[in-house]
Amino acid sequence: MGPLQGVKVVELAGIGPAPFACMMLAELGADVLRIDRPGGGLAFGPPEYELVNRGRRSVALDLKHPAAIDVVRRLAAQADVLVEGFRPGVAERLGVGPEDCHAINPRLVYGRMTGWGQDGPLAQTAGHDIDYLAVSGALHLIGRAGGPPQVPANLLGDFAGGSLYLVVGVLAALHEAQRSGRGQVVDAAIVDGSAHLTTMLLGATAAGNWREDRGTNLLDTGAPFYDVYETAEGKHVAVGAIEPQFYDELIAKLGISAPDRNDPANWPELRKVLTETFLQRTQAEWAETFDDSNACVAPVLPLAADHPHLVARGTFVEHDGVRQAAPAPRFSGTPTSLGRPPARPGQHTREALTEWGITDIDDLLQTGAAVQN
Repeated sequence: MGPLQGVKVVELAGIGPAPFACMMLAELGADVLRIDRPGGGLAFGPPEYELVNRGRRSVALDLKHPAAIDVVRRLAAQADVLVEGFRPGVAERLGVGPEDCHAINPRLVYGRMTGWGQDGPLAQTAGHDIDYLAVSGALHLIGRAGGPPQVPANLLGDFAGGSLYLVVGVLAALHEAQRSGRGQVVDAAIVDGSAHLTTMLLGATAAGNWREDRGTNLLDTGAPFYDVYETAEGKHVAVGAIEPQFYDELIAKLGISAPDRNDPANWPELRKVLTETFLQRTQAEWAETFDDSNACVAPVLPLAADHPHLVARGTFVEHDGVRQAAPAPRFSGTPTSLGRPPARPGQHTREALTEWGITDIDDLLQTGAAVQN
């Protein structure tokens, strides 16, 4: 099922953004074959909790073994997409770089996921989400007035600036390959994607409508009507009443008198009033007060919470005993699904290689080029 049904993807296993991108491709219906190291890579828990590995089968190949590299080439020869997240040059040294793969499959879309990109002064240096956000300027934007930048976990860099841009690039290149018969390399760099995400604010800064100082603007907690407030029991609610009609409803629902918000000189007093008001009730009481209103107030909930709206849409699901987010976006004609649970490295070596037409599996297992777990 899914709009990518029939598309075949080879994933050379990595961590973070590349696996998340391949998870999305699998949920969209592609047959994604994950090539793991025999012992697996960096893990944050038992395999069944590595949710970014869900939806695809795992083959364990020792890429230091020439026979294993030959298998990757044979898989690439029949694939539509290959995704790797190595440092620049590693795939070439292994013999499975773009030139190697395009020589046997000119229509292959070759997706490359890195932090710094395939070239530039930092291309060969190590880094993580926080570093790419820092250099791109995105990290500078996040935080309260007078305080340091705040780290948004690894959601903004790895997954928004990285995985989603890789998926967009792969899908666009697939469309072109279907028209022209020619594949190409997709160079997805987290630093590029993170910078691209700041486009609206770059324009606002150029127009003089956004200040460089954190926490002083409309959307970065500078405005008291776009912020989070503590409730009576120490939880929080989020307020996003930007439009005048929504703000008017906010004030009416709170039952307060407030200074004119159109004059920023009144913002400190307005913030004080809102802070004191929200402290008077619990989060649940405020949620009930603003239920079905247009005041743009919502409870700040923990991960995978049972909010009635999320329950109605099935946003979170129980799958193989683990609560997790359902695939997104949704399709009217080609519905997506979670598919397989996360696999152990090498769990499907014999099964998957057989299905992909590899016939010398016994020899590969005997020599250690492949491992069945």
